[in-house]
Amino acid sequence: MNQIKVFPLAELQKRKSDKWRGYGEGVLPLPVMEMDFEIAKPIRDLLIEMINNSDTGYLGPVDEYGKNFAVFAKSRWNWDVDPTQVFTCTDVAVGMIEMARMIIKPGEKIMINTPVYHNFANWINELHCTQVDTPLKRDGLHYTFDFDLIERDYAAGVKIHFLCNPHNPVGTVFTRDELSHLADLAKKYGVTIFSDEIHSPLTYRKEEFTPFLAVSETAREVGICVTSPSKSFNLAGLKCAAIVTASEKQKNLALSMPKAVHYRASLFGAFAGAQAFLCEDWLDDALVQLRTNRDYLKELLDERLPTVGYRVPDCSYVAWLDLTSLNLGENPAARLHEEAKVAFNHGVTFSPTHTQFIRFNFGTSPEIIAEAVNRITTIVK
Repeated sequence: MNQIKVFPLAELQKRKSDKWRGYGEGVLPLPVMEMDFEIAKPIRDLLIEMINNSDTGYLGPVDEYGKNFAVFAKSRWNWDVDPTQVFTCTDVAVGMIEMARMIIKPGEKIMINTPVYHNFANWINELHCTQVDTPLKRDGLHYTFDFDLIERDYAAGVKIHFLCNPHNPVGTVFTRDELSHLADLAKKYGVTIFSDEIHSPLTYRKEEFTPFLAVSETAREVGICVTSPSKSFNLAGLKCAAIVTASEKQKNLALSMPKAVHYRASLFGAFAGAQAFLCEDWLDDALVQLRTNRDYLKELLDERLPTVGYRVPDCSYVAWLDLTSLNLGENPAARLHEEAKVAFNHGVTFSPTHTQFIRFNFGTSPEIIAEAVNRITTIVK
């Protein structure tokens, strides 16, 4: 039985999150990466119990988090995780930044592969480091690594590589062979790979996803995973993520971080996240709904806007759409927001060369997806 309740628009408009308060009255907001689904009942029950008991104090040790994540990783991807190498932090941003501080100095180089999650650039700025953009290689709307460029830039002094695995916004799930080759290059040139795996539970065929630290002994040596149940279980506002290591060297780095990296996470987030890792049945149902949505969006675009470029993604709940043929000007997202009252992320948020792209969040109801496509058509000549 499918457990997923998708909220109607009228109820969603009462929400207090930025997605539903940040884009103006009457605007259909489809940029922010949160789902319009009811969260899993065991998580709701736990949070309600904590509130009813006024259990709202400071965060202390949460052994359940690492243990439950290890159970989840083994079940989902046959990845053996040592629970003592799972370290909680506020969110993925904090995990990436605080671990990076243990390795890199201001001015040194961090690689990203655009088009990629826009906050990678913000984190690099916060670290006062130099961004090296080594773009993904594109075949139509399928993107993957350009290893020649990656090796060139590694050799030129890159210290850290911020990797989005699987990839937001282009929807690529990298293969084991690709990740293995990347690990070998990283070891050759002394690069540490930070694998942001926040979208990994949302891979449509779970056997296709390979955690970076499960690739090889080399990957475990050069890699650090940062992840969270926030995207896959809709818990972003509760604030808790995990840094995962798989070698003594990286474990010691994590242990040497300030203790506040753990304690600044949320009590609610830590225990809700630990519970989420036991809710695989809910996740599987959510993926059924998301698969329906991504395919429905394809049907609608083929019917209403057939010249729009759309490669059905292999993971997560965002569509990377090429609107070049619609002739909506230099900033299609701004025009759609202003004239059609539907908000998307503009492609330049993820890459300066993708001015005609938008990122469309389809983690909602089919009715809202249809309304969004309908609003786009109202301004297309």
